[in-house]
Amino acid sequence: MKIDRRCFLSFGLGVTAGTLFSPLPWKLMDDASIWTQNWSWTPVPEPGEVSEVNTVCTLCPGGCGIRVRKVGKRAVKIEGLSDYPVNHGSICPRGFSGLQYLYGPTRIKSPMKRVGPRGSGKFKKISWDEALATVKDKLQDLRTKDMPHTLACIAGSDRGTVSYLIDRFLTAYGSPNYIRDASSRDADELALYLTQGQDGSMGFDFENTNFILSFGAGLMEGWGAPGRMLNLVGSNVDKTVVQIEPRLSDSAARADKWLAARPGTEGTLALGMGHVIVREGLYNRDFIDNFSFGFEDWSDEAGNTRQGYKALVLNHYAPSHVADITGISAVEIESVARAFAGAAKAVAISGRGQGRASDGVDECLAVLCLNALKGNINRPGGIRAVAEPDYLTWPEMNVDLTASKGRQQPRIDGAGTGAYPNTRYLINRLPAAINSAKGDSPVQALFVTDANPLYTMNDPEAAKKAFSRIPFIVNFSSVMDETAMYSDILLPDHFFLEKTRDVPSPPGVPVPVIGLAKPAVEPLYDTRHLGDTIITLAKSFGGFVETAFPWEDYGTFLEQTLADVWSDLDENGFWIDEKAAPKPWLEAFNTGSRKYEFYPAALANSDGHGYHPKVLEGAASLPGGEKDYPLVLIPYDSIRLSCGILAPSPFMMKIIDDTVLVKNNGLVEINPETAARFGLSEGSGVVLKTPAGRARVRVHLFSGIMPGVVALPHGLGHRAPDKYTNGKGININALINDVSDPVSGMNMAWGIRATLEKV
Repeated sequence: MKIDRRCFLSFGLGVTAGTLFSPLPWKLMDDASIWTQNWSWTPVPEPGEVSEVNTVCTLCPGGCGIRVRKVGKRAVKIEGLSDYPVNHGSICPRGFSGLQYLYGPTRIKSPMKRVGPRGSGKFKKISWDEALATVKDKLQDLRTKDMPHTLACIAGSDRGTVSYLIDRFLTAYGSPNYIRDASSRDADELALYLTQGQDGSMGFDFENTNFILSFGAGLMEGWGAPGRMLNLVGSNVDKTVVQIEPRLSDSAARADKWLAARPGTEGTLALGMGHVIVREGLYNRDFIDNFSFGFEDWSDEAGNTRQGYKALVLNHYAPSHVADITGISAVEIESVARAFAGAAKAVAISGRGQGRASDGVDECLAVLCLNALKGNINRPGGIRAVAEPDYLTWPEMNVDLTASKGRQQPRIDGAGTGAYPNTRYLINRLPAAINSAKGDSPVQALFVTDANPLYTMNDPEAAKKAFSRIPFIVNFSSVMDETAMYSDILLPDHFFLEKTRDVPSPPGVPVPVIGLAKPAVEPLYDTRHLGDTIITLAKSFGGFVETAFPWEDYGTFLEQTLADVWSDLDENGFWIDEKAAPKPWLEAFNTGSRKYEFYPAALANSDGHGYHPKVLEGAASLPGGEKDYPLVLIPYDSIRLSCGILAPSPFMMKIIDDTVLVKNNGLVEINPETAARFGLSEGSGVVLKTPAGRARVRVHLFSGIMPGVVALPHGLGHRAPDKYTNGKGININALINDVSDPVSGMNMAWGIRATLEKV
């Protein structure tokens, strides 16, 4: 029987995706006795009163509303909160298995001090007084030496009151080095600022759109708020979805059309679609003629002619040329471009997988321009800039001369200076800045919170080398992970189910929503709320640092800071900024031209425009020569795996397919045609080699990946003390080098050249 692609999707991956995203498997787990007896370290709760607590999940940036069922004092079940405005009742496997993290063996139960070599996991328990005194003495010594700028902080977020508290501490102390962990938000925020002059995040009105054109965003893999996307895309409700990526992911399997583009050519494809829309006059003329700049050629202040978007796409990105680069036929390119332009409400989105890594700004700009051609900016079913809600009230802060001098020092990561004046954070450049320094490390003390850079960064060995040069590392993690094991002092935060905090709008949500996470259980161990730890530490310094923190504790600080919206938050569990309506086009743009800028003048290169063709074609993103490394290795994300800072829960490890992991062996996906060239078959043992490293894996033949491309998942290969995940599979980040984006300086590596050697 001949099985075409439509049949293949329905018969094969469609079954898998349908089972995963239907309510059935989650309902089968409802019974508390099933849940609690599956894992030896999760005891059956004693009989007691049944109660429920509504809160917000913060295991990922998605911020989904959840309900926690308790028996007595013990939490026994997590489910989605149906009336929460972000996820409307849906949650992902990680959120569902949050209790396994809460009661699991990797929790850090008290302050700890390292007593063995870094990475050995040898710590001794100490008191909070001793731990805080140790940190204070070290930081005070740096201030005494006029070196407060040598303190840095790597944080998972820069939003919300806890993040603001940490940044306030750094300001009062005298450091400019608050560094946010990398994500797709980096490129999105920069593209938004360059084209619209807006500070904030990108919001996508998927609820009201009827056509989604996704350039690699893992809509079903956990992108944005996973619960929201499972509702909107998983249910296939009146939406046409076109998924573009080199591998048949769950998102591609659920899409109406899958376009398999060569890795790294998504930006070129977006410009090719722009060519069709411009050539055939399918764009919104009112928006282009009256509210945009750089569509036509223009002259800069020096009188030089700059090539506009129209001339660029018409002269250089004809579908026939783009087809040669991307591997997608000109007919398909034209068909999708016309469908996008003709849809009543369409939106285009970029970003790979779950969005846990930064993207190339050129690619983000090219996709964003499709939305501008459509004229869907600040329109229902389109995109909009989501500004930070104006709900925080802060007392003014004075700083002393030491802090003032320290704040004036350049950032250690190079963001905001030199070649990258518009980039806010460059965590990818931090290891090189430390490793290349002559003499002492430019970072003498490091805070780490809600981040695990020694696992998530590309080339983690280079990061470890850099961390080994930092004399003093303080980690606030509530679980033992790779970076915690490499730290000197552990000041464990409460787990998310044990504390109160505000939860700002998740990535992609088009309306400012603030959630209030409330404790579902009392703290199990001798941990402290990170906000309380920062306030206590600040007060120990005295002087201007202490004065900057007038609050008794985090609870008081939170209520005072959120005073204007506290009653709504406390009563409903969330607050929506109803006043934050999209502005009309005449008022929407804060650029120099007061219009949407197809070509930000600041980015114009020597060719007279803002794009870098080699970047858009993928060639600049692939270290290693094609002769020695004839394949391309790419990572992929799965909603069944935790692809961020946390290792997958035991439950998640149990629902991973045996085509991903068999015992401790990771499997590399390879097209049967490519496997035949290398003499490989299903299950063959191979060494996967890249310019960055090598790893032993087994082969999984997969017709849903392009020939010449191989893939490994994010989320495996952890080296923390957890028998459920330790040593299982490969950390693909260790096989990929950083590639610097010429526009932003961010890491834009989406893959690397590779080869396979049969064992």
